[in-house]
Amino acid sequence: MLDDEDQRLFFMREALVLAREAGSLDEVPVGAVVVCEGKIVGRGFNQPILSHDPTAHAEVMALRDAARNLANYRLPGCELYVTLEPCMMCSGAIMHARIGRVIFGARDAKTGVAGSVLDLYAESRLNHHAAVEGGVLAEECGSLLSSFFAAKRQRSLLA
Repeated sequence: MLDDEDQRLFFMREALVLAREAGSLDEVPVGAVVVCEGKIVGRGFNQPILSHDPTAHAEVMALRDAARNLANYRLPGCELYVTLEPCMMCSGAIMHARIGRVIFGARDAKTGVAGSVLDLYAESRLNHHAAVEGGVLAEECGSLLSSFFAAKRQRSLLA
């Protein structure tokens, strides 16, 4: 049995595998896994471009997969591991799914709503509150994003 720290690292590394898959498809490299009772029950990576779906963020895809696998649209007691701080849309989906804890890697200074731009998870008027932990493998998660965007800028300069 893994201790809590080893578990956080293990599941974030699984989310990073999915993020790399998104990047290989020229999608923003963000990956997510939903964990229930120590097992991955949902996986997702960013794919709004490929799927022509603005809601196809990694978190939403992982929530959909977990809901299908558990045959329930509510996911109480589950945890979501994601390589980037969730945006407003994903945070709404996380709250509606009743996820118990969100663990993310890199902060998102432009759209993150788990403390960077604002903190929806601390909003007392909302009816569900997930525990949030940021910064797990933050450097590796952030580096993957930075490298992706640097390569995109380089390609556009060469075009």
